[in-house]
Amino acid sequence: MSEDPSTTHESEIDDSAGAVIKRLGPAAVLGVVWAVLPAIGGFVLLANMAPVSEWLRSHQASGYAIYTGLFILTAGLGLLPTYSQAVLAGYAFGVVGGFPAALAGFVGASLLGRVIAQRYARERVERELATHKKAQAVRTALVGRGFWPTLGIVTLVRVPPNSPFALTNLVLTAAGVRMWTYTIGTAVGMSARTLAAVVIGAQITDWSDASRPKWLVIGGIALTLVVVIIIGQIASKAIQKVADGGGSREDPAE
Repeated sequence: MSEDPSTTHESEIDDSAGAVIKRLGPAAVLGVVWAVLPAIGGFVLLANMAPVSEWLRSHQASGYAIYTGLFILTAGLGLLPTYSQAVLAGYAFGVVGGFPAALAGFVGASLLGRVIAQRYARERVERELATHKKAQAVRTALVGRGFWPTLGIVTLVRVPPNSPFALTNLVLTAAGVRMWTYTIGTAVGMSARTLAAVVIGAQITDWSDASRPKWLVIGGIALTLVVVIIIGQIASKAIQKVADGGGSREDPAE
C-alpha cells in the first residue's frame, strides 16, 4: 500500500525542481505558460495599438463588447497581459468608456482563469501544499481567516502593478479562495491599476495634439505610474505583514 502524501515526513519529500514539476503536472505547465506567454503577447499588442484601436472604433457601440469579450478570452487563457489590454482601452475609447470595459474584462478573465485552474491545477497544488507545513501555514495566514480578512488579502494581492494576473488566478484558486471573495477582491484590487493603465492609454492618444505640450502628456503618464507604484508598494508591505504574522484557525465559513 502506498503511503498517504499527507502523512509523509517533510524531510523525506523530494523537493528538486524536476520532482516538484512532475508532481504538479498540468499546474506546472500552466505556471510556465502564464509566466512567459503574456509578456510576448503584450509587446505584439502594444506594437499594433493604432490599427487595433481603429478597428474597434469602426464597430461603434459593438466595439466595446468585442473588446471586453476578447479581453476575457485572451487574458483568461493567459495569452495576453492585462496591462496592455487596459492601455488599449484608454487608447481606443478614452477614460470614460475604456475604464468600465477594461475592468469588466479583468473580472471576466479572472473567472475564466479560475475555471481553468480548478479543472487542471487545484487538486495537484493542494496535494503539494499538504506535504509542506510552512506552505500550509502561509496559506492559512493568507486565506484561512474568514470572509473579510480574506477579502482584504485578495484585494491587496491584486493591487501591485507587477502582480502577474494569470499566475495570481492560479495561486488564489489553488489556495481555496471562495468565488465571491475572489471576484469582489479582484474587482476592487485591480481598479487602481486598471484606471492607471487606461489613463496612460488615453494620454498616448493626445500625443499628436498640438494644443497640449508634450511635457504635459509625459508628466501625466509619469505621475500616474508613480501613484500606482506607491499604492502597489503599500499593498505589498501589508501582505508581507500578514504573512509574517502566522496563521490563524481556519474558518469553515470561508
